Amino acid sequence: MTEPILVAGGGIGGLATALALSRQGFAVTVLEKAATMGEVGAGIQLGPNAFHAFDELGIGETARAMAIQIDRLRLMDALTAEEICHIDLGAPFRSRFGAPYAVIHRGDLHGVFLQGCRGSESITLRTSAEVVGYEQDSSGVTAHLADGTRLRGRALIGADGLWSKVRRQLVGDGAPRISGHSTYRSVIPTEQMPEALRWNAATLWAGPKCHIVHYPLQGWKAFNLVVTYHNDAPEPVAGKPVSAEEVLAGFGHVHPLARSIIHQGRDWKLWVLCDRDPVSNWVEGRVALLGDAAHPTLQYLAQGACMAMEDAVCLARQVAAHGGDVAPALTAYRDARLLRTARVQLQSRAVGDHIYHPAGPHAALRNSIMAAKTQVEWQDTLAWLYGGPQEETR
Repeated sequence: MTEPILVAGGGIGGLATALALSRQGFAVTVLEKAATMGEVGAGIQLGPNAFHAFDELGIGETARAMAIQIDRLRLMDALTAEEICHIDLGAPFRSRFGAPYAVIHRGDLHGVFLQGCRGSESITLRTSAEVVGYEQDSSGVTAHLADGTRLRGRALIGADGLWSKVRRQLVGDGAPRISGHSTYRSVIPTEQMPEALRWNAATLWAGPKCHIVHYPLQGWKAFNLVVTYHNDAPEPVAGKPVSAEEVLAGFGHVHPLARSIIHQGRDWKLWVLCDRDPVSNWVEGRVALLGDAAHPTLQYLAQGACMAMEDAVCLARQVAAHGGDVAPALTAYRDARLLRTARVQLQSRAVGDHIYHPAGPHAALRNSIMAAKTQVEWQDTLAWLYGGPQEETR
């Protein structure tokens, strides 16, 4: 019996990889460190490139039925409460990119992947199975689990996130880069959202060293609230409960209408955002990194999960194209994905610094440039990202 391909991590990237490989005829074992399969977080935005990946993974119809297709992306001035610009996501946008722009609860999306994996006879899901290291030879890889277990596979894909143990051995570049940006997340019932702001849009209020994001979720039963404050936070934090007073402390300078959104939040949780510099050594023989383990990015292009899904599709295609010859397939996968994901990493940083958080003349210049763009110009600007890898040189 052919040994399975091992995937470290049961998040969206890991499950997408399992689905993609299984659809190409390969057996896969997913190794998740938690005791149960699940996702932490709230809303997630899905560009058209995400839907192209869903279709490749065989879950396009399910994802479309569960997500909310929004009408526009809106950029608001958090100091004046006036719209700076918007991107229309209607028929011309969908025609240009061949898919919609939508929002979904991260847990719901993870559930779609989980259902797909559980329905596949070639995918084995194991929990309480953290990969802490590996060794390899010319015929396969042995994954070392935290409990001392050794598992043999034909390859190992590290989809184990920002703090990847597989990356620690493969790349050895230490801890992630701390951005200094603190993000607070909440989900509220729709009736608690100020009625004047219940827009079918992904809305971002940009202010000096801060921004606020909101959009509807779960069939309009709730709104996702994400507020970010550039407060030079010194150390990583993930999911820490915090008070509303702490959240509001970074937004005393914004317009009352923008601040009123924060007042509606409940059960706020804090993340200090981290990423890493792009690197080219994602692959070592039969071991490769994927998603946040390979190219963790700040959230400002809303592309973290999308890049992981694209990675999964590309990796599976290359393994199939190379007839299951893993080592050259993984190198080809890395080469195909490197520049696109590096661009996402670097432009995400730039968006945070130069579009979402500037003040004074810098902000005024932003407003002037962005307000002058036509809808066709916005589509041209985004073609490299939403059109997929084939348009990245545009």
